[in-house]
Amino acid sequence: MSAKNETTILILSFLITTGLIGSGFWWFANRDSTKLGQIISSSGKNTSATIHNGTKFASVKNIPQGRFYYGGSTTWAPIRRDIDSIIKQELPQFKIIYKDPTTGAPGSGTGIKMLLQSQIAFSHSSRPLRDKEYQKAQLRGFALEEIPVAIDGIAIAVNPKLDVPGLTLTQIKEIYTGKINNWQELGGPNLQIKPYSRRLSEGGTVEFFFENILNETKFNENVEFIPTTTQALRAVNQNLGGIYYASAPEVVGQCGVKSLPIGRKSSVLVPPYQKPLVPPEECPQQRNQLNSDAFTSGEYPITRKLFVIVKKNGRLEEEAGKAYANLLLSTQGQELITKAGFVKVR
Repeated sequence: MSAKNETTILILSFLITTGLIGSGFWWFANRDSTKLGQIISSSGKNTSATIHNGTKFASVKNIPQGRFYYGGSTTWAPIRRDIDSIIKQELPQFKIIYKDPTTGAPGSGTGIKMLLQSQIAFSHSSRPLRDKEYQKAQLRGFALEEIPVAIDGIAIAVNPKLDVPGLTLTQIKEIYTGKINNWQELGGPNLQIKPYSRRLSEGGTVEFFFENILNETKFNENVEFIPTTTQALRAVNQNLGGIYYASAPEVVGQCGVKSLPIGRKSSVLVPPYQKPLVPPEECPQQRNQLNSDAFTSGEYPITRKLFVIVKKNGRLEEEAGKAYANLLLSTQGQELITKAGFVKVR
């Protein structure tokens, strides 16, 4: 074989070998690229799941297992009835149980007291924490945190037959401090006013009312104190001159009482219900609905936030309190809060 032929064969062999190596490299590169594409696609799905995490109760993370007692505000009764029952059904491992106080009536203050005394894992409150409660927690070696989850309004309840256009905040204060005693002074009939209230030490609603409406002026001696909102609303229904205040969801939909429009000025009275007012004779087939837009915008003059009070001690109680707040702040939780008659914060 000539040198020229040998050279030609060597060149052809080199080209064939190079082609095979190149083809192999291309195959491996494309195979890895396909796997990389699958990884990126999978990562994208995980990112999407993270973005939507917290929309449903089942997707809320860090839900502890066990039995957890909680207590507090009576304002939260619709949430406990309509939402907590669903939490228990969908998350059976998170066993939450409402606990009444051993002494005194249930309320925000008593719930926080129970939390400080380690009787419950977390608490419901219709008012912010007080400095003295933060201090007591600190003395016991832990901290307290308030997490807002809903907006509530306070409604004024009167007898359905009482003909009064509405009340200003000043007039409400003067009724409960004894400066106004007859409905005739407010455009109503010549009838003695009978104000009802729960005791100041028993409820966050009363404390909020005392501080923000009465400006910490003492209740007049003619105010009759009644343990529960149910009993007070029954008393108003039976007394034409009666008046009571409570969380709007507890009042607006009731058939036995009528909620009044209220305002900062008599020229601007805002109802806590959606107009037109449903008369008692059409209830319960139809019920008055909450004026959520007025609560959200601040047009309604007496609104406040509802809080989950968490015990920050680095233990299971803290996990339970934060998990419960996160459930209520999820998309599902906020939708259910609206259905329960409150206004969502998200």
